[in-house]
Amino acid sequence: MQDNATTFVPASLPVRVAAMIYESLLVIAVFFVASFIVLPVVGDLHRGWQRHLFQAYLVVVLFAYFATFWLRSGQTLAMKTWRIRLDDRSGGRVSFRQAVLRFALALAGALLVGAGYWWALFDRERQFFHDRVAGTRLVRVPPKT
Repeated sequence: MQDNATTFVPASLPVRVAAMIYESLLVIAVFFVASFIVLPVVGDLHRGWQRHLFQAYLVVVLFAYFATFWLRSGQTLAMKTWRIRLDDRSGGRVSFRQAVLRFALALAGALLVGAGYWWALFDRERQFFHDRVAGTRLVRVPPKT
């Protein structure tokens, strides 16, 4: 593994936004597959508790999707496409604790009118709020030669 502490180049805000747009398309596909697996078994979600249980299931599926990629390689498919990697502050892989914290804060920030993402406009290193708190950072991966 290369020494990322010396080659740290932060991912620019426009590149991160482009990756998030691409990621949203992939997440929609993941939701379709997850729904296709469960809805034929459960049926219609007419009761409130069923709907809430299904929404909780989708959040767990979403976390599993992101955490698997972040913990394995630091990159989802969209992050690979845009050459972005998630590292901890020292340049290593993120821990499970950091993945949980980052996911929870990113989800909360998204639900609060994107407050965690708007944070990057005012942050001195242009980091999102969830990256700042979780001790993670998004770095650019150099192109392969």
